[in-house]
Amino acid sequence: MRKLILGLAVTLDGFIEGPNGEYDWCFTDQDYGLSEFYSRIDAIFIGRKSYEIAQQYASENNGQMAPDMPPLQEYIFSKTLETVKKGAVLISENSMTEARKIKEEPGKDIWLYGGAALTDALMHEGLVDEIWLSVHPILLGAGTPLFRHQDTRTKLELLECKTYETGLVSLRYQIKQ
Repeated sequence: MRKLILGLAVTLDGFIEGPNGEYDWCFTDQDYGLSEFYSRIDAIFIGRKSYEIAQQYASENNGQMAPDMPPLQEYIFSKTLETVKKGAVLISENSMTEARKIKEEPGKDIWLYGGAALTDALMHEGLVDEIWLSVHPILLGAGTPLFRHQDTRTKLELLECKTYETGLVSLRYQIKQ
């Protein structure tokens, strides 16, 4: 079965974006393990808001949602969107059932790109297998938190920790079931 990997940049105080949706605090001066990560995945799960932000970014950057990102099968989870770009798959009903089915299909691992509501739902359903965080050395003080209230504890096993000269710390955890 394919793994679903939550892979995000996060501030030291736990925010994935600033209070106005900004992510200008994210380092882009080097690879930070993205090339290796891209070699592990062939699909991406993305919520509506993150999809719209990514499409805006892509329109200004030669169609790429992120620097040097390879082509991926995109699954957009939204109850409000009616159409998505050509080749992408819109999932608007039975989203957790559909996510399970996709995980069972052959292929490489799947990147859970965001957003917060989709992450919460997939975490609650126990569908996230791994968490890869790029912890940036900044305190925003406010914004969208990575994790919101959860009813249960989630135990993690550290798989990898890498520190970069810039102060960014890459943490990779497996979720213990």
